Amino acid sequence: MTHEVVSRIEELSGRLAATAEETERLGKLSDESVKIIRQAGVMRLLQPTDFGGYAAHPCDFAEAVMAVAKHCGSTGWVCGVGGVHPWEMALMDRRLQNEVWGENPDTWIASPYAAQGVATPVEGGYTLRGRWQFSSGTDHCGWIFLGALTAGADGKPLMPPKVMHVVLPRRDYTIVDDSWDVIGLQGTGSKDVIVDGAFIPSYRTIDSDAVAAGEIAAERAGRTETVYRLPFWAMFPLGITAAVVGIAEGALAAHLDYQRDRVTAMGTRIKDDPYVLSAISEAAADIAASRTQLLDGVSRLYDKAAAGAEITFEDRSLVRRNQVRCAWRAVSAVDEIFARSGGNAVRRQNVMQRFWRDAHVGLQHAIHTPGSLYHSTALTIMGVEPEGPLRAMI
Repeated sequence: MTHEVVSRIEELSGRLAATAEETERLGKLSDESVKIIRQAGVMRLLQPTDFGGYAAHPCDFAEAVMAVAKHCGSTGWVCGVGGVHPWEMALMDRRLQNEVWGENPDTWIASPYAAQGVATPVEGGYTLRGRWQFSSGTDHCGWIFLGALTAGADGKPLMPPKVMHVVLPRRDYTIVDDSWDVIGLQGTGSKDVIVDGAFIPSYRTIDSDAVAAGEIAAERAGRTETVYRLPFWAMFPLGITAAVVGIAEGALAAHLDYQRDRVTAMGTRIKDDPYVLSAISEAAADIAASRTQLLDGVSRLYDKAAAGAEITFEDRSLVRRNQVRCAWRAVSAVDEIFARSGGNAVRRQNVMQRFWRDAHVGLQHAIHTPGSLYHSTALTIMGVEPEGPLRAMI
């Protein structure tokens, strides 16, 4: 059954597509895009019910992100990234949850999680300094998750590194307005943020390993809903790859609209060109396969968590491998149809070129890097235990 949020997105799809160009031109989500996402309830899908959310199945979240990205890649991307933050906030101290959502359950939370700053311990918490890139949708958020290296008393990061996720209110960080000048996903406004010595109470921090393990953080937070027992490295990549798959679906839909009545310079109707039609079918099948495999992976993990079974490293590894492959397969399919769209496809007024650019920039996210992940998964399925860096982001 289609979730009510997905149904609302489909009902609002025309308005969303109409504002995509403005979102790209602004370099951040347009006011109309933000209004639509709030109206649909996308950002509250993974939010706990006691703070006005749905605590939804992760597949419902992924389908909502894809539905948005199909009409505006940048808005879908912000939903895919920002929509996971309520899931992690549900694992934080209840005092913090009340601070963030107590007065307004529609408060959005930004990130990034890369440990590009250092948290130095002081009485009652930490002081934080650093500069972080890629804070998607940050202009519309009241709070932010940041990855930070924990320092010792000397202010130097501990070795081996110990990473925390820390949470700050908007007043404690600076958004660098001119830091997002890119060729795709322009409307995400994924700007840099700077923190210069802000104090962070201990209750606004969480150990990244506890979140990565899934059930540990859920038990500590007293969360019994199945979705909060899933591992971070299944949930965070899900939203990002869902956005890429949704962008690919948008590219396919735009391609079909464009090619339906197109006649080439040589006078051939595309409807009579067997080579283009074959490419369309292959691309459509690959994009559909990416959608199916992405949803299947997180569903398998969800079912194990619901049954009280352990989610092993091998389970996580296989899902991550398939999730990465979903993104690459979908973008390759976009390349195949874009290459057969003729020279006019590159004109700014043709929406295909925006989907093509957005898809490729989405693939650049670190979560889609196949190298060490594929290496690790191959070892795992051969019965060899990966060590050290090969276990990263799994």
